[in-house]
Amino acid sequence: MSAKPLDLSSKTIFKRADGQPLIIAGPCSAESEEQMLATARGLQSVPEVTIFRAGIWKPRTRPGAFEGIGKVGLKWLKTVKEETGMLTACEVATAEHVNDALKQGVDVLWVGARTTVNPFSVQEIADALEGVDVPVLVKNPVNPDLQLWLGALERLNRAGITDLAAIHRGFSSFDSRPYRNHPKWNMAYEFKKLLPEIPLICDPSHIAGKRALLQQISQEALNLHVDGLMIETHCNPDVALSDAAQQVTPEGLKQLLASLNVEPVIQDVPQNEEELSELRNLIDYLDNELINVLARRSAVAKQIGILKKENKMNLLQTGRWEQVMEQRLKAAAREGLEEVFVKAIFHEIHQNSLHVQAAAESVKVAL
Repeated sequence: MSAKPLDLSSKTIFKRADGQPLIIAGPCSAESEEQMLATARGLQSVPEVTIFRAGIWKPRTRPGAFEGIGKVGLKWLKTVKEETGMLTACEVATAEHVNDALKQGVDVLWVGARTTVNPFSVQEIADALEGVDVPVLVKNPVNPDLQLWLGALERLNRAGITDLAAIHRGFSSFDSRPYRNHPKWNMAYEFKKLLPEIPLICDPSHIAGKRALLQQISQEALNLHVDGLMIETHCNPDVALSDAAQQVTPEGLKQLLASLNVEPVIQDVPQNEEELSELRNLIDYLDNELINVLARRSAVAKQIGILKKENKMNLLQTGRWEQVMEQRLKAAAREGLEEVFVKAIFHEIHQNSLHVQAAAESVKVAL
């Protein structure tokens, strides 16, 4: 389903006039006024940062963890703005959150991934924003459902919000290692194709889940020509009350941004279109070969499943799988392929193989 045209403002705070990426930074959670100001003061040495973010309400997957300081944190955001001049942003999940944030002069609101997944909640926020002129960011839903993401933006736009942007923060999956949330870059690419007029901001912090992956993910996002990055930054991440492992210090953020290739893209047209076309054709050919090989492999897995049933063997042969993985990783290393990449591929291949074998066990097929 294609995206519906949106009524958007000709001006947006989510795109910089110089073509450089917008940088949003600040702690996962507002914890104290001292923490907020210390972080904001540190970020003043990072000129790329123009919007200061902080989580005020933080409902967690299970109760008992730190769930945010509540609306008192909005006053701290106001102090940050007064002292540093940075715009401020926070997440809202209910109409009450919207009203409280607007009363305290929060400049930018964002709808979180757990809210985007629920049209009832999004509509409640949209109703609360009726007639209000405020920029709003919408995170992708926790599950990879592009229509939910688009629908949330459409609901807000129908309420009169014309300065909209989206946040790509990755998607939950059964096994998203090495990520906290799998980036599924194809989803971000499809979003950009469907709604090219909507700025797309990447949230490497929630994709990575750990500091060591932030640089890699940030660069991959910029290579996709996103319009900005939202990176969680804390004056002392190791003692943070939420998501400590994925936050960086202001100095760490400064070093991270300096390591990225953030030159604005002048044009997408390559100098040698013919050569690029040939390489793309080669990719198409190789992809078709991969599909053919995978189909043949699945056919063999089906035969194995029938034999296992006939011989009353367990479906999962742990020792055999460990041996296979070891051999594949050695072969991949010889070819210069990254271990994480190869592991992820063969994990999915193995899961599919078990699925095919399990299905074959219930169907008698002549070999």
